[in-house]
Amino acid sequence: MQKMRFHHVGIPTDRKLPDADYNASLKIHGAGYFDTPYGIEWHNFDHDNPLPEIIKSTPHVGFVVDSLIDAIKGKEVIWGPTSPAEGVMIAFIVDGDALIEFLQFDRPEQEVWPHPTKFQI
Repeated sequence: MQKMRFHHVGIPTDRKLPDADYNASLKIHGAGYFDTPYGIEWHNFDHDNPLPEIIKSTPHVGFVVDSLIDAIKGKEVIWGPTSPAEGVMIAFIVDGDALIEFLQFDRPEQEVWPHPTKFQI
């Protein structure tokens, strides 16, 4: 099994989140990931968001992997692989009752999602 590194916990919410962290192609607001070093990210989905219902309603844990294809091989993939931003590929799987997101970066994450304090724990 390849190495995995904890990245974040994603939590769906109905509360309004800042427009600054909106991904128009995915129709999703995200907030909190850069606010603390703990990797908690809140998600709010547009009413016409096309993602599978389980992603919109179930918390998930995200892990960085070296090979996304190897990580999802033989798993129950429910969405992806896809690229939500240049420099990163993601996929979601279900393992038992757990929703898991795998992320593969093609360069250091700080270059993909720059933020002055996130990666200084």
